Amino acid sequence: MKKLGTLVLGISIFAAALSGPYSAVADAAPSVKILLDGYPLSFSGEPAVIKGTTMVPFRSISEALGITVTWNQAQKTISAVKGEGGAAVNVKLTLDNPEATVNGVPVQLAVAPRSQGGNTLIPLSFFSQQFGAKVNWDQASRTVSITSPQKKMYTLGFYAISSFSDAARIPSLDAVSFGWSRIDENGKFTTSGETFKWPEAAGEITPQSLITDASGVGTTPYLMVYSSDVKGELTKVVENAEYRKQAISDMIAAATVNSFQGIMLDLEGLGLTTDKIATRAAFTAFVKELAAETKAAGLKLGLALHPLNSSYQGYDYKALGDIADELVVMAYDYRTGTGNSSDTGAQPEPIAKVDEAIRLAIQETDKDKLILGLNLHSENEDSVTDLIGLAKRYDLKGIALWRLGLISADEWESMQQSVEFKQ
Repeated sequence: MKKLGTLVLGISIFAAALSGPYSAVADAAPSVKILLDGYPLSFSGEPAVIKGTTMVPFRSISEALGITVTWNQAQKTISAVKGEGGAAVNVKLTLDNPEATVNGVPVQLAVAPRSQGGNTLIPLSFFSQQFGAKVNWDQASRTVSITSPQKKMYTLGFYAISSFSDAARIPSLDAVSFGWSRIDENGKFTTSGETFKWPEAAGEITPQSLITDASGVGTTPYLMVYSSDVKGELTKVVENAEYRKQAISDMIAAATVNSFQGIMLDLEGLGLTTDKIATRAAFTAFVKELAAETKAAGLKLGLALHPLNSSYQGYDYKALGDIADELVVMAYDYRTGTGNSSDTGAQPEPIAKVDEAIRLAIQETDKDKLILGLNLHSENEDSVTDLIGLAKRYDLKGIALWRLGLISADEWESMQQSVEFKQ
């Protein structure tokens, strides 16, 4: 009961912070702005301040926080559940009743849930704090800031170029995509390119030991195959049946011989100057042929794709989502510049564009297959958690980190407060 008493006191303090010359109905003062993980939260109806308490449509806030909610029309009750077994939190609210229950224990609300404008409004602070979210109020801007609780998510790391400094992080990830191969300017698969190439051993640590050790701790090792269409090499492969067949054969052989458990295609730049419809069809055909071979070999198939709101329109998300096991949405490089970590002008990606990329992808593909790609060249410890917040808000499968070796200690710490990693 002491814990519940503290909670009620906290709710009262929060309500007092919102109080002032407010009436019993929604205030005529400027509307309240609500941020979830640093980005505005959209509601099915307008939030309202009633008797100094911020009230929000229950469906919108529950979906954003990943809470299962049911509405009983006959009893006018809202049941919200998160977690399982003894760790589950079960909250029940009743329309026009100021008493709620938390795991069966009565708790008094400052304002009872009510129906307004076709929406059922509930007290934001009470509801979100019950499920581990932190809520803060800024009086000057009339802004409520919600920080979502830590969440278990699928995490994929890209290990390429100079990632060795983060090799110890591999056991904490669900999958690692090793960028040691590419399709060259001649349309040929190779592991001896200039940048994406098979690395030399570092003492006792070899490429093979990294793969084996990853598998041993339950981290899926992918063979990443990179290419870009700078010289038309990618178009050459996807539009030519003979090139496709040879590239697929070489990729499968490299993956199986080296004990990878999947192939991650990172084939970039399609659809910028070519006929977009033809390019999409050709790339989809290529992926479909590859998928047949990966399935036969017992390998997973992942695709790293430009977002649908980018300049590269050669990717049919709907068709590709039906074929591949997972899609990494590379929602970055919206800003001009090199994107290199040494680029002093690098800035965090515009979060509104990332939000748009996710929403467009969800319209085409099952969200359970979508992984939000984060480019750590340009993010920082604050912006990266804002982006992770979007992945959590839309209940995506997880996040992908480009790349290991670029992530600062502060960024790792920040991410670990937002995401429950494997270890």
